[in-house]
Amino acid sequence: MKVNVNAVNFTVDRKLVDFIQVRFDKLDKFYDKIVSSDVFLKVDNTSEKENKMAEVKILVPGDDLVVKKQCKSFEEAIELSAESLERLLVKHKEKIRSYS
Repeated sequence: MKVNVNAVNFTVDRKLVDFIQVRFDKLDKFYDKIVSSDVFLKVDNTSEKENKMAEVKILVPGDDLVVKKQCKSFEEAIELSAESLERLLVKHKEKIRSYS
């Protein structure tokens, strides 16, 4: 699956991009018709510790799935986003299966 990583107002290092790619490649097990995904990484300028935000948009035929998570680190936000997307993909697959 093609994963586009966009960092807002900072540069992302290669290790984080590789982590995102490996984690999202595992989503193919849950739904194999994923077209692509866009990942937006942002840092909020607040005094809170949980200021790292990950917004993930997955394109599947007929629908877009969007998840936003805010955590202490980008890795944690990506992991939580991927877990949420796993549940959404399973629901989407069951919904598609019930129509056909």
